[in-house]
Amino acid sequence: MKALLLLLSLPAVALAAPASSGRRIAVLLVPMDKSAEALSLKVESFLNEALKEYNGLAIKTSDELFGTPTDDDADASLKRAETGFLESRVAFEARAYEDAERKLRATIKEFSKSAAAMKGCGHLCDAIAMYAASLQARGDVEEAKVVTIDLLALAPTFELDRKKYPQEYIALRASVATSRNAQLRGTINVKSKPSGARVFVDGDFQGFTPHTLATLPIGKHVVRVERPGFKVFGALVEVTPEEVDLPAELAPTAAYKAYAAQLDKLAGEGTKDKGGPTMSSISKTLNLDRGIVGVFKELNDAGGTELTLGLYELRTGKRLAARRATFQGDEYGQLKGEVSRTLNQLMTSAEGGGESAVKSSDPLENRHGTEDWNGEDRGGNRTGKEKKKKKGDPLEGVNGMEDW
Repeated sequence: MKALLLLLSLPAVALAAPASSGRRIAVLLVPMDKSAEALSLKVESFLNEALKEYNGLAIKTSDELFGTPTDDDADASLKRAETGFLESRVAFEARAYEDAERKLRATIKEFSKSAAAMKGCGHLCDAIAMYAASLQARGDVEEAKVVTIDLLALAPTFELDRKKYPQEYIALRASVATSRNAQLRGTINVKSKPSGARVFVDGDFQGFTPHTLATLPIGKHVVRVERPGFKVFGALVEVTPEEVDLPAELAPTAAYKAYAAQLDKLAGEGTKDKGGPTMSSISKTLNLDRGIVGVFKELNDAGGTELTLGLYELRTGKRLAARRATFQGDEYGQLKGEVSRTLNQLMTSAEGGGESAVKSSDPLENRHGTEDWNGEDRGGNRTGKEKKKKKGDPLEGVNGMEDW
């Protein structure tokens, strides 16, 4: 089965309609290959941002419809880790460092299993700091330095309570922070199946898979990989001067699997003048009134992609407008503007009842972006009658804007 993604969020014919319509709208995008798949969620975020400019739209995103649930095992580990943290803190504050060290070691182990359920460092940083201080207090200074490197990697600005931590450890942390080891950097190569998932490091969004996280401080980092309709993947990763590969196999939820089983049929209906039973079924299942059904595919190895969109009344299958656009990658950050422009043009097209196609704003591309679809294009219909050719001048009637 093709790796597919649903890209939720687009308006209905509310384009120029009154702001009070509030129809439930979603964009259902079907990536046809890995390159399109890797861009799907990114394009969705651009569409959602553009849609915020329009009032009266009940926009449903893929996150809202399918969510990003955490793994049950990760949730259970986090609960055990939090319990262990509370017990460890009692021992540490009582200066019972041997007992604290033992409990903190087990607590940190549980935190490492719960990365998928952690939004950021949280109590993990407190546990690591107390563990390092306990090691130093018991005479294991070198190990305390190694653990402190992990603390600095996770939270460089983590503050130590002078009433809680021994002065000796506060001084040790300051020394480690200026050491050569603390200046070392490493790289994590994050890949996921399916691709195009969001990547977070220590709670901060970094990009979409496949993604290379370069110049990370050596030590431990909390990495989360999220994609709507799939369980969250998480790992406590040890970064070293050598590159680290992190593959993430994302598990789909039952609801998304049921939806994904219909995507090939949805793509087929999305290239026709009128939808079919798949659209009607999805409308009922997802509680949607209208939607934009899109087929997204790679055009070339240079990063070119094509997006074909159709605006439908999902319950009846009536197509209200259609639009096709090609993009030439995102090397210079141009994709966001081009996606927004395409969205606005689709809305205008729906308002006027017409169909059109647009090309990306590549200044070197010898295309003007106003070519009509012809009858052979998938999903497109000729919008006007063909002009009959006249005898005489062979160039008569040729205006450079012929059908694709």
